[in-house]
Amino acid sequence: MDRDKTDAKEQIVEFITQEMKRTKERLAEIKSQIDQIQLVVGREEQRNTDIATELRTIQDNIETVPRQDIRSKYDEAMDARFRLTTMRGQLEKFQSSREILEKQQASLAQLLNIVQGVDMLANGAEEAIVANPKGSLNIVRIVQAQEEEKLRLARLMHDGPAQSLTNFILQTEICQRLFDRDPARAAEELNNLKTTASITFQKVRDFIFDLRPMMLDDLGVVPTVRRYIDSFKDKNDIEAHLELTGEERRLQTHREVMLFRGIQDLMGHARDYANATEITVRLDMTTERIKVDVDDNGRGFDAEAVFMAGDDVHLDARAQGILTLKEKFELVSGNLSVSSSETEGTTVHLELPASDDTI
Repeated sequence: MDRDKTDAKEQIVEFITQEMKRTKERLAEIKSQIDQIQLVVGREEQRNTDIATELRTIQDNIETVPRQDIRSKYDEAMDARFRLTTMRGQLEKFQSSREILEKQQASLAQLLNIVQGVDMLANGAEEAIVANPKGSLNIVRIVQAQEEEKLRLARLMHDGPAQSLTNFILQTEICQRLFDRDPARAAEELNNLKTTASITFQKVRDFIFDLRPMMLDDLGVVPTVRRYIDSFKDKNDIEAHLELTGEERRLQTHREVMLFRGIQDLMGHARDYANATEITVRLDMTTERIKVDVDDNGRGFDAEAVFMAGDDVHLDARAQGILTLKEKFELVSGNLSVSSSETEGTTVHLELPASDDTI
């Protein structure tokens, strides 16, 4: 019995230690890249300063400078500004990644301290550890999944809205230079800028909805899932449907969030890893246990092998995501099961008590 307890604790410590090692190595790589990019940014800033000085000289002698030289210098200035803006964007991306990894490193260090400092046999935990030693690793996988999600969101923000804002700055500067020389061209650029701004605004709204839809708090899980499925179908060219059984009703906030996130994750898995062309979400609210089936016609996988895999077995992103989702639901007395085959697609079944009173 003591040996089982020791083995479980050693597995957790080893897992966290390895994650900390990988995080440290990645941090070292990113810090090196940041140092290199900062040098490039410094050179580009100096280059922009030098060109700005040359442009002021040209402006002071505009009547005597050849037209071709003026055009050439302005083209050089635009190129230099674009390079500087691009490099600054790259620098911000790596700095954001560094901050996320530093937080992950701190979380892992704190978790390691807790594991090493807690007597795992206290408060009657001995039987739980012996019965299910792998269960003590759930928190590690969940923490890891949360940090990976933060990193994914940071990348989406940089590659989407942040990059668009960079382009806005460039287009605005072009308009400023064209107002006096070519008003018609300036008006055309402004129309392009307006179109780009409208597209970016819609992308930001979609990004916010995926991150945390406000209508989930205002209207509940059913209208939110319905809106998400319609948006998913439009953006991904995948046939997606919602089949609702029972009457719409509100649930506790954290349960509505869990149901929505579960559906969102599973639809994303079907799109990203199974190449599905059709997804059906069946939501049953007739009993005190809410039931959800997410059915896709994409490439299946060996679900039994995934659930039987040991913690030292490398799993692909889809299997890892389903295991993490299963553990989250089990923390609130829910459950997850999977039926999958290569030829018939995959059905993931979720169940969740409607409230704490039904647990």
